[in-house]
Amino acid sequence: VQLQASGGGLVQTGGSLRLSCAASLRRFGTYDMGWFRQAPGKEREFVAGMTWSGIGIYYADSVKGRFTISRDNAKNTVYLQMNSLKREDTAVYYCAAAGSVATMSDSNADYWGQGTLVTVSS
Repeated sequence: VQLQASGGGLVQTGGSLRLSCAASLRRFGTYDMGWFRQAPGKEREFVAGMTWSGIGIYYADSVKGRFTISRDNAKNTVYLQMNSLKREDTAVYYCAAAGSVATMSDSNADYWGQGTLVTVSS
């Protein structure tokens, strides 16, 4: 397994969760990393991404100001802190690794994690 996502669960509206993605990739520090999600009946969509250096950070408009992506290259791990969760955040969340976050998409990533389910209830 190259990417292992964890941290999902059931949370109430307004609550918080932190997802983790542990990578067993060689040279993890050279990969741009991203988080995607797929809600029931919908296509997988980009949520957040970060360049290998941590300098470039990108968010979907729907999560700006609520979610924070971070990475610890010493631990080969990328995180997604999710605050002020809404019911529409309910989805399976996937982490991904690619050479460039700028071109990362549902159909363009080098590695995918297995997904972790986040359920937000009212």
